[in-house]
Amino acid sequence: MGKGLHGKRVAIGGSRKTEEISTIIEKQGGIPVVRSLQGTVYLAEEQVEPELRKFAEEKADWVIFTTGIGTETLVKMAEKIGVKDEFLMAIRQAKAACRGYKTLSALKKLGITAEASDEDGTTSGLIRSLEPYDFSGKKVMVQLHGENAPALIAFLEEKGAAVLPILPYQHIPPEEETVEQLCRELLNGELDAVCFTTAIQVRSLFDFAKERGFINEMKAVFEERVIAAAVGKVTAEAMREEGITRLLAPEIERMGAMIIELSKYYEEMAGE
Repeated sequence: MGKGLHGKRVAIGGSRKTEEISTIIEKQGGIPVVRSLQGTVYLAEEQVEPELRKFAEEKADWVIFTTGIGTETLVKMAEKIGVKDEFLMAIRQAKAACRGYKTLSALKKLGITAEASDEDGTTSGLIRSLEPYDFSGKKVMVQLHGENAPALIAFLEEKGAAVLPILPYQHIPPEEETVEQLCRELLNGELDAVCFTTAIQVRSLFDFAKERGFINEMKAVFEERVIAAAVGKVTAEAMREEGITRLLAPEIERMGAMIIELSKYYEEMAGE
């Protein structure tokens, strides 16, 4: 196997398994640079309890689940606060939709069949599956994970739905100094690639660039000089939503596969 990353400085946007990813980059001849774009994700029990009670009591016409772990967590939280039966009844009385095979599996365990689901594990795929339905005047509960899903919420609201988002897990932003350092390195041409392992990392970087007024420069960096590598479809989708089209995403959604894909890209660029 060649060493396509020879001399390439590759930033790692994740906060988990950074040593493991660094080792793979080094084996491909690259220089890993850890710049975590992801703060911690915590279980927001106090914030979610009133929303959970409201949903269990008032119910909804549709329920949309976006992660398997979030679906399971809501059931556990409902049980903890004594509304599990009402919560499950509210779900079963509504039409259900979901994103991702893990979420579909979590619903099946509850005996719930999804009316609509994506074909590719992405939010845009979920939206496509919801296109034929009438949401005018409908109440829709949406389970999110760690961050809002602006495209999904906007789609539902544009179709006339009243949306109740519930985030059992919420995201604490990364260290501002780290994001600022990464932006500076990108704009100064000090990096060759950035590896993103979650959509949250993408949002953190581009939201920071928007707030500081250099979003256009940041987009130009990725479109012209620095290659973005996404670990999977959902992360790649977040990049495309930010207007980035020049990116790599392996078929196998694993960190090792992402680095190998990146290495192959540079080998091909070098004509090897």
